Amino acid sequence: MNAIATIGLTKSYGSQVALAGVDLEVAKGCVYGLVGPNGSGKTTLLEILAGLRRPSAGHLRLAAGREALAYCPDVAEFEGWLSATEVLESAAGLLGRPKSSSAIAEVLARVGLTGAASRRVGGFSRGMTARLNLAAALVDDPEILLLDEPAAALDPAGRVEILELVASLAGEATVVVSSHDLADVERVCDDIGMLAAGRLAYQGPLADLLAAHAGRTWRVVVRTPAATLLAALAGAPWVEAVSEASPGNFEVQVGDPDRAQLELPRALAESGARVVSICPMSPSLEEVFLSLTAAPAGDEARERS
Repeated sequence: MNAIATIGLTKSYGSQVALAGVDLEVAKGCVYGLVGPNGSGKTTLLEILAGLRRPSAGHLRLAAGREALAYCPDVAEFEGWLSATEVLESAAGLLGRPKSSSAIAEVLARVGLTGAASRRVGGFSRGMTARLNLAAALVDDPEILLLDEPAAALDPAGRVEILELVASLAGEATVVVSSHDLADVERVCDDIGMLAAGRLAYQGPLADLLAAHAGRTWRVVVRTPAATLLAALAGAPWVEAVSEASPGNFEVQVGDPDRAQLELPRALAESGARVVSICPMSPSLEEVFLSLTAAPAGDEARERS
């Protein structure tokens, strides 16, 4: 069952197209990663989901009402004279569902701000403000949580803590995380939506995406000299690129993984290479991301935040 679904979602600003027919499907209870290069439409899409912008065309369906949805923007702004506790009390009050002191304290503890509960937020660091931002989104136990760069302002230790918190929400809430840090997405997300120029270049399980691109890069290590092998690989029609990181240590990118399994051993044998090792390399999300979102030269950013 989908908690969030969009059908042909489009958003234009005059002649600029931010989203061009996005069909988003976010399963209930999952942690969904929304990634894409600058200008791909991530922020526009999140703000439409949050009800902060209207689409130019298309439809949006939510399994929960707007009152059960919370949005955590990438840059939070709080009244500096309020304490952290008062910020959450105000947030709950504005929602018409005041919380007890113990409930407020529990949320602050969950984001690591117990020691700063009574401090004025005007003196908070960027990292502490980011934690409070997340706490304000969690204060009413939302069914759908939209997070725009939730860990961007945190140091490495704080980043891990917040990402673990986001991961722990799986099943408790449906979470959509927009992030420029692909390692963060790879760490916590079940499914992924990859935007490029306002369109979904991929949508589905992260594991399936990585598996589909496995076997496209091979690490080949042979004893030197290896000039004959390098020339053979560079001229092979099934090889897209070959590089030699150090003498006899090759990285071979192929267009057809199945063909490479047949042709690579043959090329090694015919060149007389003395093989030390040969193995396919597992791609990182960053490598897959770059291959799917590479824009033609001269394309301009289309997102308008």
